[in-house]
Amino acid sequence: MALLPLYFFFLFLSVSSGEFSSQVGVNYGQLGNNLPSPKQSVKLIQSLGAKRVKIYDANHDILNALKGTNLQVCIMVPNEIINNISTSQKLADSWVETNVVPFYSTTKIRYLLVGNEVISGSPKDIWPNIVPAMRKIKKSLKTHGLDKIKVSTSMAMDVLESSFPPSNGTFRSDIADSIVRPLLQFLHRTKSFYFLDVYPYFAWVMDPKNINLEYALFESRTIKYTDPLSNLTYTNLFDQMVDSVVFAMKRLGYPDIRIWIAETGWPNAGDIDQIGANIYNAATYNRNVVKKLTAKPPIGTPARPGWVIPSLIFALYNENQKPGPGTERHFGLLYPNGTKIYGIDLSGKTPDSCFEPLPKPDNNEPYKGKIWCVAAKGVNETALSSALSYACSQGNKTCDPIQPGKKCFKPDSLFWHASYAFSSYWSQSRKTGATCYFNGLATQTAKDPSFGHCKFPSVTL
Repeated sequence: MALLPLYFFFLFLSVSSGEFSSQVGVNYGQLGNNLPSPKQSVKLIQSLGAKRVKIYDANHDILNALKGTNLQVCIMVPNEIINNISTSQKLADSWVETNVVPFYSTTKIRYLLVGNEVISGSPKDIWPNIVPAMRKIKKSLKTHGLDKIKVSTSMAMDVLESSFPPSNGTFRSDIADSIVRPLLQFLHRTKSFYFLDVYPYFAWVMDPKNINLEYALFESRTIKYTDPLSNLTYTNLFDQMVDSVVFAMKRLGYPDIRIWIAETGWPNAGDIDQIGANIYNAATYNRNVVKKLTAKPPIGTPARPGWVIPSLIFALYNENQKPGPGTERHFGLLYPNGTKIYGIDLSGKTPDSCFEPLPKPDNNEPYKGKIWCVAAKGVNETALSSALSYACSQGNKTCDPIQPGKKCFKPDSLFWHASYAFSSYWSQSRKTGATCYFNGLATQTAKDPSFGHCKFPSVTL
């Protein structure tokens, strides 16, 4: 090939790598019954300075709302149909023809994930079928001339059996050869990305005594960690976590597969027993991670200095129907009414000084005292009755005191009986992973709901 003048070489480089720029996007989840319409949501996404958006399906209303915008779009094959697609090219073709082809000419669909954290949250029988399903989806895209769309799947940090020090990053032995190696082979062959969900919040919460909060928030100016094996020096937890995956991929023979941050963020609120989930920390983390990821020239990580890391912040909204602990419903940049929870600009161009002052955090230290789990006010009584029956059916004399004639029995008081049952069940089962949620029917309280001779069971922290 003839040598190009230097100017044209750099022009070509900038155009060819434009698809992988350091622009930050946002994850648009839909697990809420009070969220704005897709059309309103797209305007809000643009107002945040986002350049990319990921959805957790291929919702046609959302794809239509994204038509004509300059937002790069990532769509997803749901976990529950991976098995079927993995064995049927016809089904893969049908999915692509229904969910990609009609929108591609006007909506910038550029990434397609086959499943979301499948290893973390789906039955094991799906795991071996992730890559076969990816191959069939990729083949279908190629058939329709949609080669620009990169195919991958998203992984959480729990696919590693070792992540510390980062240079010791190692994929779990039960999936390394059977699932991860074929995945990396596919990503390498198709020049795609390893989509990683990385949350320093969860790593910090697991060990707040030994992991400094400022280190997790990109706020530390003095704390550094030097990996004894690689001699790389780290100044934040995010880089440590990302590099542990870099080293894990290298250990399997794939040192150069690019990483895409599919999710990262920090909760703006949570349950009483969840430390560090507040607006101050959420704003601090997300502003700082955006600064890092949009820096020019790119910063990369200690193991990959100067590398561009495409990314998506989680999430657009606080979603009130997400199950699990309270933090799960409070990762949003926006309240469901569309107002900002705190000032943020995903383009990274707005200085922090331009934003309103943040409320001081009041839960960076573990709560000390008693907590009860009670029925939330205003919930559906039929659903509450079903939840009461569930809690009482779990044994361990959970509901004995609210039986007729017992000291906590209140005639015709579904609210109090459910509150007692929730508190009783949660106090017995919290250590084994139970949460005070009950499909949105329960909430934590530090106010003792006991009355008369009836003492409600509690959790003491």
